[in-house]
Amino acid sequence: MKKKIAVSFFIFLMVFALFVGLVSATETIKLATTTSTENSGLLGVLLPPFEEKYGIKVDVISVGTGAAIQQGKNGDVDVVLVHSRAAEDAMVEEGYGVNRRDVMYNDFIIVGPAEDPAGIGSVDDAAVALTMIADSGNYFVSRGDKSGTHIKELELWESAGIEPEGNWYLDIGQGMEAVLLLGNENRGYVLTDRGTYLATKDKLDLVILSEGDLRLFNPYGVIAVNPAVHKHVKYMEAMQFIAWLTSIEGQKIIGEFKAHGEVLFFPDAK
Repeated sequence: MKKKIAVSFFIFLMVFALFVGLVSATETIKLATTTSTENSGLLGVLLPPFEEKYGIKVDVISVGTGAAIQQGKNGDVDVVLVHSRAAEDAMVEEGYGVNRRDVMYNDFIIVGPAEDPAGIGSVDDAAVALTMIADSGNYFVSRGDKSGTHIKELELWESAGIEPEGNWYLDIGQGMEAVLLLGNENRGYVLTDRGTYLATKDKLDLVILSEGDLRLFNPYGVIAVNPAVHKHVKYMEAMQFIAWLTSIEGQKIIGEFKAHGEVLFFPDAK
């Protein structure tokens, strides 16, 4: 009798071990994405339902858009979620990415100290606002990291006809939250996406001073890495992730995500 129990228990352990092995054999994909999706907290609510539903774990690599796209081109990740349309289109046109889809949008804003020493609070034109900051000599903190935000900033400086340089221009090569915190510390100005600003607002004294310029529109897109270029990428799983982001369920989560009572991203899947 004891022998039968021992054998039965052994079989149970074997079956249990097999079950655990199957459960733990979850697929994993690598997502390179801009810091705004991570710092805002969006991924914290968006990824768990996807992982639970499809059994696909998402490893997030949070960097600037330029670095995220480069990781896609190198085949270091399976999918990218970024916000620089020209760079996204170039990735696809060069053959490194496929099946780009619109996901969501928000906007860029210029924030600064409430006393607004550069006087940009009454200015809607973002390039004029940057000109006033440069002329005032007050600190402006730049990401300087080839992110989508940095690319937009450089476009605005070019529109203003200004080459930003000097002690007033702090080019730090870091993510959005770090830039906002340094801007806050130095009572300076910052170009930021609205989502990261709202998510970081509790740590800041900076206020929104310039917004609404159509050039500050900030769309996000998702792109699968091309399996014809990098055969090792998990293309089917990446496409499941893209389908999830652009599905009714995924878009609903994006549209309902808020900070301080405000929506951070607006769903935009076609």
